[in-house]
Amino acid sequence: MIIKQPGRGVNMILVDTSVLIGFLKGQDNDRTELFKEILSRDIPFGISSYTYQEVLQGTRNEEEFQTLKDYLSTQHIYFLEQGAATYERAAKLYFNMRRKGITPRSTLDILIALTAIDNDLALLHNDSDFNAMADHMPDFRILNML
Repeated sequence: MIIKQPGRGVNMILVDTSVLIGFLKGQDNDRTELFKEILSRDIPFGISSYTYQEVLQGTRNEEEFQTLKDYLSTQHIYFLEQGAATYERAAKLYFNMRRKGITPRSTLDILIALTAIDNDLALLHNDSDFNAMADHMPDFRILNML
C-alpha cells in the first residue's frame, strides 16, 4: 500500500530497523534514499520500541552502543500497550498468517506492524516479510513513495 494518494499529504512515518540500519551503515538503496528524502524535507517520523532494541543490540562495542543510544533517544519512539491483549493480538495475527502459508521470520515484525497500525503510521521498511503481512492486515500501511 502507498500512504500518499493524489491530493493528500504524508502522514507520520514509522521507520523500520531494516531501513535505519541501512541508513546508519551508509547503504544506498531505494528505501534509504526515501528515508534521506524524509529527513531533508523534515517529514515527521519515529521508530518503534522494538527498532530501538534491535538497533542497540546489534552494536559492536560500548562506544557504538552509547553513540546510537544517544542518537536514538532524540527520536520519537512509539510503544504498544504492554497488556497481555496486545501480545494475544500479535500471536493471533502470526497464527492466522501462518495458516495462510506466510511465516514472518521475526515475531518482532508483527509487533512493529501493530505499532504502525495502532499509531496510524505508515511503515518505511526494507524487509519483504512486511509486504506479505500487509496483504493480510487491512489497516497496515506501507510507505512506498512520498
